[in-house]
Amino acid sequence: MSQTGKNNSSEGETKPQTSFVNTFLRGSKAESREEKNDLQTTDFQPGDWIQKTATSDTAKPLSSEMELRSSMEENERFLQKLGKKTVDKCLDLNNCGLTTADMKEMGEALEMTPELEELNLSWNSKVGGSLPLILQKFQKGSKIQILELVDCALTSEDGAFLGQVLPMLESLEVLDLSMNRDIGGSLNSIAQGLKSTSNLKVLKLHSCGLSQMSVKILDVAFRYLSELRKLDLSCNKDLGGGFEDSLAQVVMLKHLEVLDLHQCSLTADDVMSLTQVIPLLSNLQELDLSANKKMGNSSENLLSRLRFLPALKSLVINNCALESESFIALAEASVHLSALEVFNLSWNKCVGGNLKLLLETLKLSTSLQVLRLSSCSLVTEDVALLASVIQTGHLAKLRKLDLSYNDSICDAGWTMFCQKVQFLKELSELDISLRPSNFRDCGQWFRHLLCTVTKLPQITEIGMKRWILPASQEEELEWFDQDRKRSIHFDHGGFQ
Repeated sequence: MSQTGKNNSSEGETKPQTSFVNTFLRGSKAESREEKNDLQTTDFQPGDWIQKTATSDTAKPLSSEMELRSSMEENERFLQKLGKKTVDKCLDLNNCGLTTADMKEMGEALEMTPELEELNLSWNSKVGGSLPLILQKFQKGSKIQILELVDCALTSEDGAFLGQVLPMLESLEVLDLSMNRDIGGSLNSIAQGLKSTSNLKVLKLHSCGLSQMSVKILDVAFRYLSELRKLDLSCNKDLGGGFEDSLAQVVMLKHLEVLDLHQCSLTADDVMSLTQVIPLLSNLQELDLSANKKMGNSSENLLSRLRFLPALKSLVINNCALESESFIALAEASVHLSALEVFNLSWNKCVGGNLKLLLETLKLSTSLQVLRLSSCSLVTEDVALLASVIQTGHLAKLRKLDLSYNDSICDAGWTMFCQKVQFLKELSELDISLRPSNFRDCGQWFRHLLCTVTKLPQITEIGMKRWILPASQEEELEWFDQDRKRSIHFDHGGFQ
């Protein structure tokens, strides 16, 4: 499930009447009561420090078929109001403004849904400090496969409790604790619990306040997670320096397909350690090392060894302050990445004037769909080279092309590019915007762009921020908008 935009989850406190969680799950309680009687349960409560609560179901039994039907209809109306589906195997309450009063009732209600496989409580800040009330009824053998608790203001105590609950969740495949900055202090407990989740395929700890020691703590758990497919440790800025000599067990992740380490303040020593590990992850398909500026002058060996990752489909290394030696190593290795679909080199100034080093890669990347070269100090010769590659049909699958913030390209360069971009028949997004501090008048190349757009059946978005269009071109653009049957958004800087 994706991380959606977050509203203020503390708003909309409900009156102390019937909690909406009770309303939400009332039908499921009635349906599950008969099933529950047949289930063999235990009195186990994870953690002696948790106060035991009554296990009896306090909801009044429905006395008639009419009452049952009425309750079901009420539940359906409530679900429709929230845009939710009937509770069965999936309960998605992300960004629902859950209140403190909802927490205990939810825990009791979850006990009545033994078939539950997916639980998403993300973007509800009141979950923080109340996690034991919600999850304490989970029994060993729980069928939960997906547990998402993104931005729930979880406390260190919540993290410690979760570590004790994890051994119950033997079927768990996805665990997302992202954007809970206070759980880093309880990572020891979480890591111990992870040792019992051998079926885990996705682990997301994005922006969780992890420290240098966190890498060593997690590394111990990795040996038990042989099925892991996706590992996200991104946006933990204090991780920097923690990867040195701490990745011995990562090589056990033979099935790992996605590794996200962007904005982790990687140091030269970290890069040296990753150089020994990453090339051994032969099934890796997505690698994100972006926004690690300290790795720029020490990444030559790591980038050179990417040639040993034949399955790599996405390589994101924007804003890494790459230097010429590193870029040369990357260019030579990228020739061997024939499966590449996403290539992001934005904000690496060394690319400017040197795009020719990627010529063979661009010719051989027949699967490339996204190419981002924003703020790379590209010059006219670079876009002329790119136009030539496009004309010969080597980038026929390209869908998104970002050339923004390359203000040194002259009008002649844009003219050559706009004349050739018509060969990108799959292109849907193009960005040639200028930097925020720079405004320029469009040259005659804009007419070529308008002519080209008529030959691009998939194009929907053209970024031209801060390019100023003359009045004559304003008329052309208005005519184009009226004449075309499909919607194309030109995001430009206005008219003279």
